[in-house]
Amino acid sequence: MSDDNANPARVAIVTGAAQGIGEAIALRFARDGFNLTLVDLPEKQEQLDAVVKAVEALGRRATAVFGDASLEADVVKYVEKTVQQFGGVDVMVANAGIFSYKPILELSVEEFDNVMGVNARSLMLAIKHAGRQMVKQGRGGRIIGKKPE
Repeated sequence: MSDDNANPARVAIVTGAAQGIGEAIALRFARDGFNLTLVDLPEKQEQLDAVVKAVEALGRRATAVFGDASLEADVVKYVEKTVQQFGGVDVMVANAGIFSYKPILELSVEEFDNVMGVNARSLMLAIKHAGRQMVKQGRGGRIIGKKPE
């Protein structure tokens, strides 16, 4: 798919894109002709930068955005940056997820809230803000949520 105005590249956002399933999803979308916004936590900058380079090596454009997918302001930021950089959003992949390996009898309320924030709130925020952008664009789109581990 070319980047000209007659047939612009589609655009996907992938959260949790620095490693594992998120990285694999990003590379698959790049192979399928998508430009990408790749989102992960700031402490994963080196890994996320490597995924950006891998996407670019496949002939696609990519940008890294550092933030927390469970924070509304960060979700707004990465959707807006995607629109500024690529002109819209066609696919939102809410892949970010975490798991606590502690037995529930040892799990604190704060740890539980963190797991729920990343695994549930981040999906709701992705649907809300990417969905709003897709409606605004008037051309539809897809939102994909990863099942928590």
